[in-house]
Amino acid sequence: MTESTAPLDSPSGKTIGVEQDGPVLHVRLNPWGQDDTLGIAVLDDLLLLLDDLHERPDIRILTLSSLGTDFCLGADRTEYEASLVADPTGAGLRRIADKAHRLCQALENTHAVTIARLHGRVIGAGLALASFCDLRAGADTCRFRMPELGIGLPPAWGGAMGRLVSEAGAARIRELMLTCEVFDAAAAHRLGLLHRTAPLDRLDEVVHAWTRPLVRRSPEALVLTKRMLAGYARADRTADVSLLDSHLLAAQISQPRRPVGAGTG
Repeated sequence: MTESTAPLDSPSGKTIGVEQDGPVLHVRLNPWGQDDTLGIAVLDDLLLLLDDLHERPDIRILTLSSLGTDFCLGADRTEYEASLVADPTGAGLRRIADKAHRLCQALENTHAVTIARLHGRVIGAGLALASFCDLRAGADTCRFRMPELGIGLPPAWGGAMGRLVSEAGAARIRELMLTCEVFDAAAAHRLGLLHRTAPLDRLDEVVHAWTRPLVRRSPEALVLTKRMLAGYARADRTADVSLLDSHLLAAQISQPRRPVGAGTG
C-alpha cells in the first residue's frame, strides 16, 4: 500500500488516517486510539476528503473503518455544550449539525463505492454515518444502539432517519429508536443494516471479497449504477425532512438540561 498524496491527506493529520491502495482509498477513524466519537474536527476532515474526491476519478472504492476500540460511540456532545456556552442562540449548534448533514449527503453522493467496516460498538451518529455507505460489513461481536430518545434528543444526526427507514424498514427502525435497545450483528444483518457479518479476524476478507471484483468493473458502469441506486434510495424518501434536522437538533439541545457526556448519541 502507498500513502495517499495531497489533497486526499487528512488536513489535521489527527482525526482520520488515509491510505491509498491503487483505486481503493482506506479511511480510518481514530488513527491514534484517542476518542471514538465524531467530533467537529472529524467532520471537517471527512468533508474535505470527500470534497477532494471529486477531483480523483481514479479512486473507485472508499472503505471506512476505525482503529479505535469501537467503530464509533456517537457524536461528541461535550462539543455541543461548549458551543452552546459560546453562543447561547444555538447558531453554532446548527452549524455543527449542518456539517453532519452535509457529510452524510457527501458520502451518499460520492462517485466511489463506499464500504463500512464495523466492529465493537456502533452507536447513534456512528450508525447514522455507516448507514450512508453503499455496503456494510460488521464483526459478529458488533453491538448497535440508537440512544438519542433516551437522552431527550430527536434522532436527527446527519438526517439519517430517512436513510435508516429506507434501508431497514419503518417498523423495525421505529421500534429500535423508541426503545433505544441494544441489538447485535445478527439482528442488524436481518434488518439489512449489515450486508455481511464475520468473525472480527476475518472481517478484512469480507471487505476484500467486495473490493476485488468491484475494481474490475467498468468505471463508467459502476458510477452510473451507484448514481441510479442513490437516486432510487432518495426517491424512496419523498417526504424526507432531513434538511430541518439541524434546526430540530439545535433547538432541542438549546433547552436547559442536565450535562451529558461525550459519545451518547
